[in-house]
Amino acid sequence: MTPTQIEKLFRQFPEFSIQESISKGWEMFKVQWLNTIAFSLLVFTIQGFSTYYLDNYSLLISIIISPPLTAGFFLVANRISRGVEVSFSNYFDGFSYWGIVIITSLISGILTFFGILALVIPGIYLAVAFMFGIPFALFSGMDFWTSLELSRKLITMNWWKFFGFVIVLVGMNILGLVFFFVGLLVTIPVSYFAIYSIFEELTADALAEVEVTHEQQS
Repeated sequence: MTPTQIEKLFRQFPEFSIQESISKGWEMFKVQWLNTIAFSLLVFTIQGFSTYYLDNYSLLISIIISPPLTAGFFLVANRISRGVEVSFSNYFDGFSYWGIVIITSLISGILTFFGILALVIPGIYLAVAFMFGIPFALFSGMDFWTSLELSRKLITMNWWKFFGFVIVLVGMNILGLVFFFVGLLVTIPVSYFAIYSIFEELTADALAEVEVTHEQQS
């Protein structure tokens, strides 16, 4: 992103509709519901396996594997939004950006953790404010710190609305958990797709024609 594009990003107040974002996330899910459920089930299986059978290494595996898997949801959402064909392999495209998404996720997690230790409230603030960290890292071509700062500054402008959005997502996933975990196969990807829909809405003009510079890793 150029300075002009960054300036354009903050030119307008980041207003959005929580209801419409959830609706868009649901519509994206319906387009690729079978592949999305299969991928979500695979993610749960990997996390469950590492927790129960690789207990001593589960945290390390989570740090290395979870961010690229999360990025896969955002990258698929981007393809669906652009009307580009999606195959099951596209859900693993996050591993092409493994370096930037891992460090972005790790730094945001560390800062949020220390924020929670510091009277909790700073941690809650950062947990919400860093929501767009990985999307910015994927689609802006910026480094991890700039991506986190862009996310923080943009969300802070309307933080309470984003906090309400997060509360809605948490409630939705609690309902998914109540339905014998099966509901999470739907609510978790819908949550990621909803986050992406807001990100796209708020950054479309600023990120227009941005050339992603992160080298893809094979």
